[in-house]
Amino acid sequence: MALKVGNLRLDLDEPEAALASKIAERLGRAQGDVARTRILRKSLDARRHDDPHFVYAVEVELADPAEEAALAARGRALDVHPHDAEAFDWPAPRDDAEPLRHRPVVVGAGPAGLFAAYLLARDGYQPVVLERGKDVKRRVADVRAFDAGGLLDPESNYLFGEGGAGTFSDGKLTSRNTGPDVLRVLEILAECRGKPEIVYEHRPHLGSNRLPLVVRTLRRKVEELGGEVKFDCRVEDIDVDPATGALRGFSTSSGQIPADLAVLAIGHSARDTYQMLLRRGVPLEAKPFQLGVRIEQPQQSINVARYGNFAEHPALGAADYTLTAKVGDRDLFTFCMCAGGYIMPSVSDPGYFCTNGMSESRHDSPFANSGLVVTVDPTEFGSLHPLAGVHIQQRVERLGYLAGNRTYAAPVQRARDFLAGRAGRGKIKTSYPRDVVATDLALILPPQVLAALDRGLPVMDRRLMGLFLKDAVLTGPESRGSSPVRIPRDPHTRESTTVRGLYPCGEGAGYAGGIVSAAVDGLRTARAVATKYRRAKS
Repeated sequence: MALKVGNLRLDLDEPEAALASKIAERLGRAQGDVARTRILRKSLDARRHDDPHFVYAVEVELADPAEEAALAARGRALDVHPHDAEAFDWPAPRDDAEPLRHRPVVVGAGPAGLFAAYLLARDGYQPVVLERGKDVKRRVADVRAFDAGGLLDPESNYLFGEGGAGTFSDGKLTSRNTGPDVLRVLEILAECRGKPEIVYEHRPHLGSNRLPLVVRTLRRKVEELGGEVKFDCRVEDIDVDPATGALRGFSTSSGQIPADLAVLAIGHSARDTYQMLLRRGVPLEAKPFQLGVRIEQPQQSINVARYGNFAEHPALGAADYTLTAKVGDRDLFTFCMCAGGYIMPSVSDPGYFCTNGMSESRHDSPFANSGLVVTVDPTEFGSLHPLAGVHIQQRVERLGYLAGNRTYAAPVQRARDFLAGRAGRGKIKTSYPRDVVATDLALILPPQVLAALDRGLPVMDRRLMGLFLKDAVLTGPESRGSSPVRIPRDPHTRESTTVRGLYPCGEGAGYAGGIVSAAVDGLRTARAVATKYRRAKS
């Protein structure tokens, strides 16, 4: 039995090595009596501006295991408790499992698809991954060329290509979920040349500069384990046996791919794939999604608002925030906050515009930015069509493109001008890599979003000491924060409700939101496959 020692405090100037003496002191033992320690959690407590500090929880094993039970009995007083970590579960091979005729196919090489492929490859299934975009090295070059004012490549951009939208979405690894599946995802990312600390940090972050290497390393592991990844291979049609409802394969831009099992991890922006599935009778459902703008402030303002006199302390770095304001029957909230980051064009379709945020591992941009959104239901706009949310996104993104002079310039407006009902004017400085155009965001956003911003922005400003809106700029629209579509699946088997052998998965299927939750969904889908099927004979 191990022990969990919680609420261990380190001041900003104390090195992490000081934990050893603090653990021994808490337990009333000499440091030599502690055989092993492992950090379980590290977080920053900055609730008081005069006393920011780090808080740790640590797993401890003593040289004499008999002493652990005695210490655990006094746990409440010492904040020491028994710690039996839940093991990561993976199904053992079953002789009665259904045999596969073909290698499993994974459609999409984003977090959900790559993790599903990796775990299936590790189990000997030799999956085939179909990715419509390019490998990450070529993709990075295309993104940089677009940022510099070049043409948009509809198949290789911020949303399509190896790693999916996650490759250029800041690299935040936070998740509402906990447990062994989340931990295993973080461990795999750390093994793929991510930082070891992501396993225990409260708000783990890799940075957009690190993610391409991590993504490429994970893909190469899939290949080393017998999997195959086909780039520039866009799924164009699905072949389903009309008599049995069973999957038979896919038509792709690279030819016909036979398949009796496929993990469908297409991402939240594969609108052409949604349309194809709908034509072929695969049920889709419109679901609520997030819509709004991206707000940007000087990073120094956020540092002062969060850390006060400690704003310049090197142990703290760039400060972040998470804010929510109740506005009528809905919440205005921040998400994907990029401390020391950049606003970038989250664009995949020619003639449309939307934003997202990113930051590198050093958080060294002079700007902070965050999504600022409300949740909208497509039925609010009077449509019951399964792709109603996509149509709303397209309408708003088209207006954003037109407001940016049809050049992928970003429509921007100072927050104070927005609240005063004044159109943007003059030269406005932002972190956006291409041009910006001062405009009136009221001409782009629907009334539901405008009303929430009007009422919620002042509330958030008060919570950050008047520094949230000082010099703040709004850029819009922010429309790809979540999928507006769900592809129904059985809640237990994770298989499509209508197509046997099809496993909708990840953010594009409406079951995740962010890198870690998408990766966990891919992991759990791979587990469901391994539970039911035997791998095809080579």
